[in-house]
Amino acid sequence: MLLVKVRKIVFMPLHSTSPPVQHGIRANLTQILHQLLQVFLVGLTIGMTRIVVPGLAKTEFGLGEQQFFLLTTFVVTFGAVKAVMNLFAGRFSDRFGRKRVLVAGWMAALPIPLLLLYAPNWSWVVAATALLGVNQGLCWSMTLNSKLDMTHLSQKGLVNGINEFSGYAAVALAGVVTAWLVEVYGARQGLALFGTIVILSGLILAILMIKETRPWALAHASAVSASSMPPPSLGQAFLYASWQNRNLLALNQAGLVEKFTDALVWIILPVWFVAQNLTLVQASSIIGVYALLWGASQLLTGPASDRFGRKPLIVGGMWLCGVGVLLLVLTHTVWLWTLEAGLIGFGMAMLYPTLGAAVADVSPPMQRGTLLGVYRFWRDFGYAVGALCMGLLAQWAQGLSVTFWLVGVAMLLSGAWVALAFNKD
Repeated sequence: MLLVKVRKIVFMPLHSTSPPVQHGIRANLTQILHQLLQVFLVGLTIGMTRIVVPGLAKTEFGLGEQQFFLLTTFVVTFGAVKAVMNLFAGRFSDRFGRKRVLVAGWMAALPIPLLLLYAPNWSWVVAATALLGVNQGLCWSMTLNSKLDMTHLSQKGLVNGINEFSGYAAVALAGVVTAWLVEVYGARQGLALFGTIVILSGLILAILMIKETRPWALAHASAVSASSMPPPSLGQAFLYASWQNRNLLALNQAGLVEKFTDALVWIILPVWFVAQNLTLVQASSIIGVYALLWGASQLLTGPASDRFGRKPLIVGGMWLCGVGVLLLVLTHTVWLWTLEAGLIGFGMAMLYPTLGAAVADVSPPMQRGTLLGVYRFWRDFGYAVGALCMGLLAQWAQGLSVTFWLVGVAMLLSGAWVALAFNKD
């Protein structure tokens, strides 16, 4: 039965059925809840790597601080692959439909548990994170695009907020669950068990429960007065969003730089906290505060951006993150580090859903998937750029503290760019 469903998804014409559509969260609540479950499972998939994979680098493959640049390769690979997938996912979803791209993303993730379970060397882990980048780029993008399709144009901030809350709450939860599974079954077996359950659940539910939402996007387009000019090519859209449009340029650079902060939390903070004589449990708890504040606060900051405008939350979030990162390296107590992690998490909650909503604001409905894909390309390419810069800088300086200054200053300057250049709310 499952194979029959897959065949229908692949070969069914995109517009073979055009049921009457109605926009709004209440009108599409059941399908939106299914989409929220999808992004929750996507968050679990990436969350399982946040603590355990850096631990594997040291315990299984002998990578310590002296090979820090080599350790960063899995985040560089993840960011580069996810960025490219984001770019093409947006275009493909506009041409072929959201559901097909979502299912393809889950299918790409199927080998990940086996690669982690049987990895004889670090390159297998890097290969697994490359597939993780494919999964995240295709699946996370589609869950958001589909919800934006089904809801009112005035609900973009709220939609981004609930989507990112569901995903990043799962990221935080996955860290706790996988840590427990690792204690019980071992690192490789715990990851393989958790990953297999999550990925198969995501794929099966995507096939059986998710509807194609492209008709809702077309209904949005018909309700907006626009010229009859044909949509631009992917290359034209990329050039327009990356250079020609002042607002999109400001938003894209902010998306790229804010991923420096998450890359710092992912690969620097666990190692740095342990170097400050914290236990792994203490370090994980502090990082968990960051993830929980980021996830939960987006339920407030997303709707707030609909009401009060995008720029104040983006700029304020960038600056709050920058200050919090700098304070981490200037203070020396657990409770202050916990407070600062919370400040960074709240700053991320201010800027993260708001950036996506701002891009959607300036994107015509027929091109929204493509232009959001360009934004997500630059945003997640920030993982690769940030991890590469931090790895090289840490190797050159023979220490990790300098990476905090890089990230903190970059966030402050990026926020200033948005404050000066972004003029459309």
